[in-house]
Amino acid sequence: MAGNVHRAARGSRVAYLGAMGIQVWANRGTPAAVAVDPAVPATALVGGAAVAGAAAGGAESGNSRPEITHMDWEALQQTAGDCRLCELHGSRTQVVFGVGDRGADWLLVGEAPGKDEDLQGEPFVGRAGQLLNAMLQAAGLRREQVYIANILKCRPPNNRDPRPEEVLCCEPYLARQIALVRPRIILALGRVAAQNLLKTDTPIGKLRGTVHRYADTGIALVATYHPAYLLRSPLDKRKAWADLRLALANAKGPTP
Repeated sequence: MAGNVHRAARGSRVAYLGAMGIQVWANRGTPAAVAVDPAVPATALVGGAAVAGAAAGGAESGNSRPEITHMDWEALQQTAGDCRLCELHGSRTQVVFGVGDRGADWLLVGEAPGKDEDLQGEPFVGRAGQLLNAMLQAAGLRREQVYIANILKCRPPNNRDPRPEEVLCCEPYLARQIALVRPRIILALGRVAAQNLLKTDTPIGKLRGTVHRYADTGIALVATYHPAYLLRSPLDKRKAWADLRLALANAKGPTP
């Protein structure tokens, strides 16, 4: 009976990998699913307390509220929903706060809401969201088991990159979300998310393949490609799968 269940689960994962566009190769006499290597080392190369400092509220910028560091979920969401700290509030349909399990082991961070997200009020919907769901399912996770947020809570016009002053305004909200979730792993989806979380301008291609640490929290952080990029560059889906394996191997430690 257990063998049948195992084979069914393995077949389901192979199907999800197929949905991602990843061909699964099986050696004779070995399972078809790609095995996760539990011995992947967690090498912390990037750290620092820059984001934590922003979350505490800096008087120099005038763009943050010190009380955010003590807010619960309800107060935080209401404050973000009423935010007028940058010009994006004038063009948004609604604030895209975040979605998912508020006690999740996994926290996924993207760049900013797009058109569909701005209309629906939920991050990662549409084609990119469907691919992200398939990626999670390939890793044995459901969307409802993770928490998903963005660097920005409001959509930039024409989906342009976030500006530094906009990131600064939204930074305390995301920092507080991370503090409330207390995830074991953060998956940074795309260049903008990875560079802002790690306070670096290193290209995403060089940030991949290494386990970083978020600010001074000790939370493991893995960078990977944004699902929207993978839709345009499907050959890199195999690299994204390697990133998910790395995250899986480093998401089993104690909660920070």
